[in-house]
Amino acid sequence: MLDTIDTAHRAEDEEQTREPGFAELDRIFEAQRNAFRNSPIMTAGQRVNHLNKLREALVRYQDDIIHAINSDFGCRGADETRLAEIFPAVEGIRYAARRVGRWMKPSRRGVSLAFMPGRARVHYQPMGVVGIIVPWNYPVYLAAGPLTAALAAGNRAMIKMSEFTPRTSKVVREMIAQTFREDHVAVITGGADVAAAFSAKPWDHLLFTGATAIGRHVMRAASEHLTPVTLELGGKSPAIIGPDTPPKEAAERIAFGKTFNAGQTCVAPDYVLCPRPLVQSFASAMESCVSAMFPEMKANPHYTAIINDRQYQRIQSLLDDARRQGARIIEINPGRENFTGSRKMPLHLLLDVTGEMTVMKEEIFGPLLPVIPYDTLDEAIAFVNSRPRPLALYYFGYDRQRIDFVLERTHSGGALVNDTLLHVPIDDLPFGGVGDSGMGRYHGREGFINFSNTRGVFYKPRFNSSKMIYPPYGRWIHRLIFKLFIR
Repeated sequence: MLDTIDTAHRAEDEEQTREPGFAELDRIFEAQRNAFRNSPIMTAGQRVNHLNKLREALVRYQDDIIHAINSDFGCRGADETRLAEIFPAVEGIRYAARRVGRWMKPSRRGVSLAFMPGRARVHYQPMGVVGIIVPWNYPVYLAAGPLTAALAAGNRAMIKMSEFTPRTSKVVREMIAQTFREDHVAVITGGADVAAAFSAKPWDHLLFTGATAIGRHVMRAASEHLTPVTLELGGKSPAIIGPDTPPKEAAERIAFGKTFNAGQTCVAPDYVLCPRPLVQSFASAMESCVSAMFPEMKANPHYTAIINDRQYQRIQSLLDDARRQGARIIEINPGRENFTGSRKMPLHLLLDVTGEMTVMKEEIFGPLLPVIPYDTLDEAIAFVNSRPRPLALYYFGYDRQRIDFVLERTHSGGALVNDTLLHVPIDDLPFGGVGDSGMGRYHGREGFINFSNTRGVFYKPRFNSSKMIYPPYGRWIHRLIFKLFIR
């Protein structure tokens, strides 16, 4: 993903006016820290109440959210926003609210004979004050999802919204202010300088969603305070079409994942690995599937625009570079529309790509889809494994042995067999990256654990069995213990 701190290291954004976010950031941060010190533990009932208030607020504000996101993007349909932002956020909250009481209970752990009598438990404590940095591509879901986990774990939270979605940020800020006390949950807005200051705060935990390169800057800033971080990054997520897969079946599902939000999704298929004999059939099937989904695009209120001019030019430069270096471009433009003067961009298939093209080096994050032929499944897996580990991996095929072969021999943050994107809102699955695509997991129980201090506690009774091993050493009891247990 490309994110809110992206502009911190770009010269053109130096001209942004410094918003009055610094004093507000400091004030609210200290207020939340003091509030946590005064009331560090929240009951299960309180947490459920907070979660339900967030869910009710999202439902109440959904029309405002839909309108704001459509305005920020220049065009994004109501159904896509409901599917991408409101529905998964509400479902995730409902899932956590039903289970948080169970998650909070200390879990029993085993104690070996050598340490008996005694009991071992793991207690789940709130971390304290959590920072959440939100990107522009799914500004509501990627605020509400981490906030759900933070609230379930009993924390207080501050959310830094992206400056690239100002209308949405304003709505979310109003929604949160109407729902929570400022010393419990608060929203911070502002430009790159505020975002950089936000990442440098001594949080009890910091979650950042965004680009890998910026994630390194966030982690470096957090390291000054030894702040634990969860990094939800991006990368080049592959879609592998198996040798036994009808191209049309794979194409329909890949078309959905790549056109959703115009490809501006961290887990969107970034490139396709296709059996060499099926490349042309797959390309034709993609044209048919996309045309059926979007017979027209420019005037279609359901086909999403690129977020801003800079991102549009970045994607165009990837396309121009590939074309200049010999890629064969298939523009899927069923209405034969002229997109001049618009930030909408039809899906482009890129064939005959090479590793020298920028489109194969950088995360695309837009409606460009390289299609790379392979001759054996081993070759496809080697291609994936020779690159940084992706956030998602998709495999299309029905042979169980081949599915297991791919899953066992590749690494990715998450994986999905025979579809795209839909593993993300499955609340009982952890979500996160690995390697360059991130670290840490959240969603569901893993989110609760991620934002909790998992504190191991060992209970001993009044009878002091440990006294047997106290000095002086060299007694018979030491020799017996070593004989029994060191073998």
